[in-house]
Formats: sequence, C-alpha cells, structure tokens
Amino acid sequence: MVKIRLTRRGAKKRPFYRLVVSDARSPRDGRFIDQLGYYDPLTEPATVKIDEEKVAKWLSQGAQPSDAARSLLKREGILERYAAARKSG
Repeated sequence: MVKIRLTRRGAKKRPFYRLVVSDARSPRDGRFIDQLGYYDPLTEPATVKIDEEKVAKWLSQGAQPSDAARSLLKREGILERYAAARKSG
C-alpha cells in the first residue's frame, strides 16, 4: 500500500518534516516515491507548504494518509477541498 506520511529531517531537537508518498513497508526516513511538501513546527507560526495538486493526484490513486499527515492536510483545508472537488466533479 502507498502512504502519505511525514519523514523527519533536521538536527537533534530541531525537527523539520517532509510530506512524502512512500511504500508502507519502507522505513519512516527511508526511500520515498514523491515529495509533496514540508512542515516546520519550530517557526512561529509553523510553516507549512504543500503541493495540493500532487496530494489530490495521489489521493485519487488510492494513497492513504497517516494520522499525522491527515491532521496536517485537514488543518490546511486540503482534504475538504479534495472531497468537495470529488463530489462536484
């Protein structure tokens, strides 16, 4: 199964996350198929940059977001826009 999830980057005690698409069997920080964006929780406010078109493409192909990725996509409003586009189109 293909998953949309966060991989941890950055130094010790200075986390920085990438939103990636990867095989569910690969390790958390291992190989990934595509990079969708990033999330930096240390800036004030937290910096989030996500490519909505890529996310919609992967969701339509059956990729399942992890819990953390789902909450991030929900907070940015991407899941709602994707659901509305699927319903209308």
